[in-house]
Amino acid sequence: MALHIEIQHTKKSKIDSVDFDNLPFGSVYSDHMLECDFVNGAWKTPVIKAYSPISLDPSSKIFHYGQSIFEGMKAYKDADENTLLFRPLENFKRLNKSAERLMIPAIPESIFMDGLKKLLEIDNQWIPKNEGSSLYIRPFMFASGNGFHASPADAYKFIICTAPSGAYFAGEIKVLIEEKYARAANGGVGFAKAGGNYAAQFYPTQLAIEKGYNQVIWTDDNTHEYIEEAGAMNIFIRINDTLITSPTSDRILDGITRKSIIQIANDLGLSMEVRKITVSEVITAAQAGSLQEMFGAGTAAVISPISGFGYQNTDYDLPKVAASYASLLKKTITDLQTNKTEDPYGWRVQL
Repeated sequence: MALHIEIQHTKKSKIDSVDFDNLPFGSVYSDHMLECDFVNGAWKTPVIKAYSPISLDPSSKIFHYGQSIFEGMKAYKDADENTLLFRPLENFKRLNKSAERLMIPAIPESIFMDGLKKLLEIDNQWIPKNEGSSLYIRPFMFASGNGFHASPADAYKFIICTAPSGAYFAGEIKVLIEEKYARAANGGVGFAKAGGNYAAQFYPTQLAIEKGYNQVIWTDDNTHEYIEEAGAMNIFIRINDTLITSPTSDRILDGITRKSIIQIANDLGLSMEVRKITVSEVITAAQAGSLQEMFGAGTAAVISPISGFGYQNTDYDLPKVAASYASLLKKTITDLQTNKTEDPYGWRVQL
């Protein structure tokens, strides 16, 4: 049976006020959003309505105990103006994996997928057609139930908002390898897309920015010897002709772009290793001239090249590689996402 969705169209569209040739990332919002409440032990009828503020009681548990999770996705237009998504069921599965860890009720696939498709149908003109732009999609869930008692809430909200966006990062970034602070710990929620994970990153990242860096490379919480993530992205390191990325764990997000890169790299015949990599191995490679590339990978930026890094008061510049893996992999993924090439994996979903 088709999911029933209540539709409340906006009285006046904002689209004519948007400059689609100069889009910032994630700060211009489309006309509509989807909202669905979990009350009395069940998800209610989802509603698509005008993008608008949310009213919550001051005692709502989101403000006190941080039950909040989210996902990041994109919608694209191809040359024929078909609407495309990239591996959306992976986002659905990961959202519910995060929900389980934070004691938030699972969202049904029908609400997530059918609701998203209907929202994109209604706001289809908000999907940018310009090269390098896309409609960023933010599904999120949080505790809306009230009470100061430290326990899971009895009510939750699931919302999907969208934002036509340009590039997340412009150009290359310079990073600082973290020696004191940790993004996540064993047994914690590092593998989940919990809002608190990102809040805890802001302070050490700001310290790095004040030293002249753009982002932090996170290391393990125990010894700070192992490379884990790059800011809010997974990290890939190329030593000679071998591409290396850390294995997922309680501490490391199972990135959808990360998984896609691993698959594509293997299929392109690149030497690809998923294993732990130490800071000392990276430093030694940099000193020997065998460190070829480092880049972050995630939905927002797809691939963000790293031009250099700092560690223990020393800066290391990465070489300019003529045929970089970062460029090859980014083009392969974005061409697949926008229907410029065949999709041998079944990752692209046309609406």
